[in-house]
Amino acid sequence: MTNTHAKAKRPSLVHGAPLSEEPGLGALTLPGYLREIASRFAQREALMMRTAGGVERWTYSDLWERSMELARALVAIGLGKDGRVGILMTNRPELLSSVFGTSLAGGVAVMLNTFSTAVELEYMLQASSVSVLLFEGKVLKKDFAAMLGQLEHRIADGEPGQLKSTRFPFLRHLAVVGATPAGGAVESWANFLARGAVTPPALVAAIADSVRPTDTAALFFSSGSTARPKGICSAHRGIAIQLWRMGRLFNLSGDVRSWTPNGLFWSGNFATVMGTTLSCGGALVLQSTFIAHEALELMAAERVNFPMLWPHQAKQLEEASNWNDVDLSAMRFVDPASPLARHPTVTLTSWEEPRYSYGSTETFTLSTCFPPGTPRSITGDTHGAPLPGNTLKIVDPASGETLPRGEHGEIAVKGPTLMLGYLGVPVEEAFDEEGFYRTGDGGYIDDSARLHFQGRLTAVIKTGGANVSPVEIDAVLESFPGVKAARTVGVPHETLGEMVVACVVPAEGATLDGAAIQSFLRERLASYKVPRRVLFLREDDLSLTGSAKIKPGELRKLATELLQTERSEKA
Repeated sequence: MTNTHAKAKRPSLVHGAPLSEEPGLGALTLPGYLREIASRFAQREALMMRTAGGVERWTYSDLWERSMELARALVAIGLGKDGRVGILMTNRPELLSSVFGTSLAGGVAVMLNTFSTAVELEYMLQASSVSVLLFEGKVLKKDFAAMLGQLEHRIADGEPGQLKSTRFPFLRHLAVVGATPAGGAVESWANFLARGAVTPPALVAAIADSVRPTDTAALFFSSGSTARPKGICSAHRGIAIQLWRMGRLFNLSGDVRSWTPNGLFWSGNFATVMGTTLSCGGALVLQSTFIAHEALELMAAERVNFPMLWPHQAKQLEEASNWNDVDLSAMRFVDPASPLARHPTVTLTSWEEPRYSYGSTETFTLSTCFPPGTPRSITGDTHGAPLPGNTLKIVDPASGETLPRGEHGEIAVKGPTLMLGYLGVPVEEAFDEEGFYRTGDGGYIDDSARLHFQGRLTAVIKTGGANVSPVEIDAVLESFPGVKAARTVGVPHETLGEMVVACVVPAEGATLDGAAIQSFLRERLASYKVPRRVLFLREDDLSLTGSAKIKPGELRKLATELLQTERSEKA
């Protein structure tokens, strides 16, 4: 008999290779990771940075010693198991020694964003319950010492390194890199490190040896679809796996010299810049803040061969006055699609960035990937296959039911690099009944077990490599006098990916100015969250659903059309 029924499709549940089969993995704790790379690459240069006093260079042995020095200071002030240490710094040597030093002391590194405003910083300090804050005193025009003083006046009244605060009840110690405020509870970096003299190195070694792969190693903040940044807790195991595997996935060699304009306080840069570089014995060329012409000169002088940046930053480099004057011939690990590939001194090799990939902060970056050099016949126009240990499925966003392959739904993932959970969120709200994290992203899995990412089901805006929550911006926008309603959307942009655009409905009789609104927001939000454009709409321009919710897709389309009309009229 002929079977007239269509063959049932396989479910969209796919597995990566067993983690035990992944090559190149070492110790699965941060103390173990640091010990291995420091032993393996002892006298190689690990990092460099230009300072006001000259050039600072650390070998891998130096990185170990500086991290141990910081760990001894943390133990001396009483940091206990899982104690949280806030790290508020740009890309500088002390950030690395603070992260690794915290892990050696058995603590949890809480990575804080230096773009934060006072309001955002206050929230993150309170939510994370840090007991120690290690911070950079000034970043460009931001004076974090003054900002902290405004948040809690008793910082100015305490003893050096000590704080008793009702606003931050767990915060006890503050140490600053750079100039120390006169008096008060903020301690100088040198004095803080000197506290460690009373701590035997053997004690720190014993503490480091007791750290387990399943312990919490770090907490990263990421904007989601809620009004507040989410605190994402990652285990040592997940972070260490990604640090080890990144060198392999990026196909780099031991002579790699990397540079990025993006903060290592973001998980993506932590893994794909720090991990790729240190795991193969390369050197990090650090620049505290991105200034295009200085970056070009630095990369030329330090023979950088692996730049990691976003298109809008590459555009700034191309527009810098010294673009045609610098020698970037050392560049080897440059993707052909990168604007840097167009520099007159750059000669392209066969290297490609692993662009066939997908990930999130919740999975400590990549969860799927095809390594560079994978034939196009295998990659197709997809976002990779599950990395070792990972399992992916596509589910119906409403019911959670697993869909057949080829059907579009919500991406869900679990595996060894998945977060332990969200700060303050019950586990059943973070994961489904099978332990999968439902990403809020849309996509499907094809018959070759490859993921196709199709965009976010949620409203999160991805701009210049950062996630921005429109809900967070809207809450601030609607506190501006004369604003009746406000909705923020992401509009496609050639270099940023998406541009943040605010759609504002003025209250009756109110006269609003876009520049004034942007100035108001800059005082309350990190700079990358401030809308680049403010559009004024009528109330009936906002399409509503039956539940009185604004349809983001239609509003995004309207904003895009209005901006295109503006450009056409100016042309």
